[in-house]
Amino acid sequence: MRKFIIISILLAIGMYGCREKSVQTESDEITLTLGAYTVPKEAYEKEIIPAFQKYWLDKTGQSVKFEESYIASGAQSRAIEGGFEADIAALSLEMDVERLRTAGLITHNWKERPHNGFVTRSVVIIAFRENNPKNIRDWSDLARPDINVLYPNPKTSGGAMWDVLAIYGAGLKLSEEQTGMPDPEAAAQLLKSIQRNVKVMDKSGRASVTTFENGIGDAIVTYENEILLRGIQGREFPYVIPEATILIENPIAVIDRNVDKHQNRDVAEAFVEFTHSPRSQRAFARYGFRPVDQNVAAEFSQSFPQPKYIFDIGYFGGWDVVFETIFGPEGVWTKIIEELGRE
Repeated sequence: MRKFIIISILLAIGMYGCREKSVQTESDEITLTLGAYTVPKEAYEKEIIPAFQKYWLDKTGQSVKFEESYIASGAQSRAIEGGFEADIAALSLEMDVERLRTAGLITHNWKERPHNGFVTRSVVIIAFRENNPKNIRDWSDLARPDINVLYPNPKTSGGAMWDVLAIYGAGLKLSEEQTGMPDPEAAAQLLKSIQRNVKVMDKSGRASVTTFENGIGDAIVTYENEILLRGIQGREFPYVIPEATILIENPIAVIDRNVDKHQNRDVAEAFVEFTHSPRSQRAFARYGFRPVDQNVAAEFSQSFPQPKYIFDIGYFGGWDVVFETIFGPEGVWTKIIEELGRE
């Protein structure tokens, strides 16, 4: 399986050019280009793509060659918008797909697809060192002055946005449970106290976990599936699911303009549909993702405990509200970064 490496070079020099790609014709082989965020790389490479290639060959007699790119979700979305001709986008954030729709690259209503266009779920968790030497149990422990925390940069990483929202939302949810009303000031203070302890902000969730593996930091805020994957690979880290945390939902969509240009819509649509199948959903679950298929989720329920106070993006009013009130120029996180920069 040949990895798609051109995009990494273009990212390094800060340029995105339109990749020349021949129009697909009736043949014994067809090419699909997958532009994905970094976290589900193993699930796609090791199980889902090989299974789909066999499925499509058996069904049509046609081989499918995949070209794959795995980088941080925001960077991947901007790369596709800038000319990287991915046929399918599998990203971390709904808004990263919406960027492509706004740019005219996606012309269908991708949210009318199965499971509202989402293909995997997860939750934000806290992982720590073996034997938990700092006695980390919940979000409040990450605010202690003796704790060094890792999570990536929300400017480049969709995972980092989920991390920030998990912390801020937990502050809202816990204050709401205590007083009957969410307290934005208490939530902002929790986020600021933890952000003060964040010493390294990598470009992606995968890079952040690698930094933690290299011995930096006492704790890492990350996707549940990232830590479960490390366990599968024999590199276990203990972790806790905070009692209040966010439900992550990750979208997938066909890039209409590109599949029409490449004349490979049938196989692209089939692949997206295949990712929602029980077979693929079980593969995602084996790599630590919470299935969107309810029947498969029930099969793996023992592997994925339900947090006591779980909330989703709707708790904040949706992504448009989040981008304005948390990550925008006058947003909570933006102001926290500015305030900490002056300390």
